[in-house]
Amino acid sequence: MSINIGEQLPSFSVAATSNKTITNQDLQNKYTIIYFYPKDSTPGCTTEGLDFTALHPEFTKLNTQIFGASLDSMKRHDNFIAKQNFAFDLISDPEAEFCELFGVYQLKKNFGKEYMGIVRSTFLFDETGTLVKEWRKVKVKGHAQEVLDAIKELTQS
Repeated sequence: MSINIGEQLPSFSVAATSNKTITNQDLQNKYTIIYFYPKDSTPGCTTEGLDFTALHPEFTKLNTQIFGASLDSMKRHDNFIAKQNFAFDLISDPEAEFCELFGVYQLKKNFGKEYMGIVRSTFLFDETGTLVKEWRKVKVKGHAQEVLDAIKELTQS
């Protein structure tokens, strides 16, 4: 199962930092970025979070909210946010159920080993909660800016 451009997510409810529960209702009336990353406190994932944080004021001006998501526990997320001062909440999905909605939990290979994990991906929803753009197999460098540029393009039309 995976959401496609032009579709809305089926009903969901996921735990996030700041004692929040994120549901479909939270995707209404704002642009929403949900980015999936493999693991807290690893170099690429830290850089990606810091890049989104650096651009957070610009995203906010464009009525856009950001959520990062991984399989990490809430405790790990809280530590990650505290250490890096991220400007947004992180979704904890230890059972990979939320990841499955997006088709980002996949078989991966690293140094000849196969394992299940998150393929770094980003999804952009419009103010009605409809998926309008996706980036799969993301390379971190320049990605947050690319997402910001896409929102600027959407909001100018």
